[in-house]
Amino acid sequence: MRRPVALIALLAGLALGLAATPARAQDPCADYVPQPKPQNAGRDIVGQDLDTIIDRGFMTFAVYEDYPPYSWKEAGKPRGVDIEIAQLIAAEIGVEARFNFVAAGENLEADLRNNIWKGAIIGGRIANVMMRVPYDSGFKCRVEQVVFTGQYAGESVAIAYSEEFYPDSAPVPAYFRFDLVGVENDSISDFYLTSFGGGQMAPNVRRYPTTGAAMAAMAAGEVPAVMGPLAELEYARAEGVAIHQPPLAGFAVSRWTLGVGVHFAYRPLSYTVDDAIFAGLEDGRIAAIYAQYGLTHSPPER
Repeated sequence: MRRPVALIALLAGLALGLAATPARAQDPCADYVPQPKPQNAGRDIVGQDLDTIIDRGFMTFAVYEDYPPYSWKEAGKPRGVDIEIAQLIAAEIGVEARFNFVAAGENLEADLRNNIWKGAIIGGRIANVMMRVPYDSGFKCRVEQVVFTGQYAGESVAIAYSEEFYPDSAPVPAYFRFDLVGVENDSISDFYLTSFGGGQMAPNVRRYPTTGAAMAAMAAGEVPAVMGPLAELEYARAEGVAIHQPPLAGFAVSRWTLGVGVHFAYRPLSYTVDDAIFAGLEDGRIAAIYAQYGLTHSPPER
């Protein structure tokens, strides 16, 4: 499958420092044009307010399919960090969590349109909440149909490497002028390494369908290092592999905040979801979910 590209589409330009115009540098919403507001009339939208959710006893979450360690099915059972955080939210509200496993759209706007406020042209279902939505102040003012809330974690780029190949010092991007490095195809790590330094590293970049596949290739000795999101590297780490986060010159957005998206018409639901996530952050339950999967939880900027 195509990997989730919502994050890639939003951050790839920023990662190379190319996204901001002079006007947006002063005000991220300076060139904003109001969008048409959809009417609350579609059959997939009616009846998804907080009171109806409580009355019917369940709420739906859109999560990306086949995306460990965040969301996937194992023997037909939903698993992953985002699955358990969604279950935490539902439990705080007092209902059951149900899941729509969705494929990625062309960009974040498409993912939100298909899963939160309009629905796909063919098939698909509107969800009450979409998980793993990257938060960006310059983006939220451009999608009025969605409330961006419930920031639950920070994510960042890191480098995993073979301790046998690098016994004395951990590699930094400059090493990849000479050494091979694995990345997920068309990811922000791919864009960064192939563009940085006038493309000096591009010949040594080896692309794989997923970060997990790149980590498996490192375990097989195909590449000595892999660059990608910290959580994905940690989840796929094998014996003899270390991970570090060196300074990344020219990488404007190597860290970002993850939250959720909720239909704009249901702000009481968005407030309740945010309260549930805040409670899970405060009492350590969300950090414990990350730890259960062998991951480091980075507190979000809220």
